[in-house]
Amino acid sequence: MTIWLGTPGVEGLAGVVGRLGEWQSDGGVFQLHPGDLGWYWRFGAERAAAAVRVWERDGEVVAIGMLDEPDLLRLAFAPEALGDEELARRIVDDCSDPARGVLIEGKVYFEAPTGGVIQEILTKDGWQLDEPWQPLRRDLAEPVESAGLSIEVVGPETAGERAGLQQASFDGSTFTDERWHTMAAGTAYATARCLIGRDEQGTAVASITVWSISPGKPGLIEPMGVHRDHRGRGYGEAITRAGAAALRELGASSALVATPCSNIGAVATYEAAGFAPLPQTRDQIRDF
Repeated sequence: MTIWLGTPGVEGLAGVVGRLGEWQSDGGVFQLHPGDLGWYWRFGAERAAAAVRVWERDGEVVAIGMLDEPDLLRLAFAPEALGDEELARRIVDDCSDPARGVLIEGKVYFEAPTGGVIQEILTKDGWQLDEPWQPLRRDLAEPVESAGLSIEVVGPETAGERAGLQQASFDGSTFTDERWHTMAAGTAYATARCLIGRDEQGTAVASITVWSISPGKPGLIEPMGVHRDHRGRGYGEAITRAGAAALRELGASSALVATPCSNIGAVATYEAAGFAPLPQTRDQIRDF
């Protein structure tokens, strides 16, 4: 059987989003989600397409990668392919040779789903473990508690305010209202929502973007942030609850999120909002 590596082109992005969505399940592994690609879409469809790598076997997509950074590949597998050693070896070989156009030369990072054989192969090939990440999950079978903030769904008229919150929540953020419009025009955003949380004075203090797929599938939080001038008042927990409630309204079965284990405050915020920790994950790293 032949395994083929390629990129989808802009016209193929909708198919990539759909395929990633099919592979998500509450009992499955934590891996690249359509929402990850949806958030990356803020840079434009052309750049998003250029960041995607698709592995096909006999015409069927069996693995999808996304270069979240030039030196970081995030990967998802079709559930039936997680234990496929031939596919895993091909992907590792592709990622170990910069000439194949997957990862650049230098220090590179690889985010592979746990539970498959690819991590074992990476380890045997000399890839080292990086710092741990903490995925968390909240079941959405029952209604979500009140957020405790005034919540608004972001639209074109409030895109600038949403962008300002992103910049005030994350140092070095390049998010703008133009990039919000670009993201919102993407295929993945059709079942997504951006929310703004306001305090009692009407000040915008927190924001969140949530990505649903289809009813009965897990949704994703990417990203959530609190304005640096309004931290320490429970707004992170409140906006996270609002995001979980929005995902439930969109039909999601659960809400997923991940944060570095070193970010103790973020882990505590998600747990306070009803999220339970999943097994930790680690990127694997190597110099070429």
